[in-house]
Parts: sequence; structure tokens; C-alpha cells
Amino acid sequence: MPPADEIRLSCLKLSTHIGVPDEERAGSQMLEADVIMRLSGRFETMQDDINATIDYAAVAMRLQQIAAGKPRCLIETLATELAECVLREFGAEGVTIYLRKRILPDTDHVAVRVVRGV
Repeated sequence: MPPADEIRLSCLKLSTHIGVPDEERAGSQMLEADVIMRLSGRFETMQDDINATIDYAAVAMRLQQIAAGKPRCLIETLATELAECVLREFGAEGVTIYLRKRILPDTDHVAVRVVRGV
């Protein structure tokens, strides 16, 4: 079976309050997410109809709303919430979220990956 067709959002900026210490959560931070959405059908079956695909602009706005919605301690929690939203609200067959946070000295970033669905 060929791999599923995918829609990818790369380096989506997410403003949020996140971190284990209270003082880290006090200020907003900019995280980056790569969102890979797997579709149930092939692109060629969509017949150039926006209603037959996932509206990636709507996904981006919704994920930014979720990130900004409340403070969290863990990026693992936020990544899971984002993945569940894509499946539940946008009908993706599967989703992979890579969430990056630039926080540690001597590193580019810390990242988590969540894979849900097919």
C-alpha cells in the first residue's frame, strides 16, 4: 500500500506560556511546530475541491488558539492537545506533531514528537 498523502505545516509559530517553574510560565514563549496531517484519500480524488481536503489555514489558526489558551507545564501536554484537535476537529486520518522549544543553553532546541491515528 502506498503511503498516505500528507499536508504539512512547517515551523508554525505558537505563542504560549509553558514551563515547569512558575517564572518560566509567567512570560510568553514562541514555540515551533511541524504538523503532518495524513488524509484518508488521495489528492487526485479531491477534484480540486477545497471541501474535500483539510483547510490548513484553519488548522494553523486553531492550533495557535489552543497554544495561547492556557498555561501548561509540559510541551508534551501541548503536543498531545494539538494532535487530538487535528484528528477531532479537522478529520485527519492521522497526525504527527513535532513541537520545538528553545530553552536550554548549548542546544538549538528541545523537541517532542506525538503520532496519533493511522
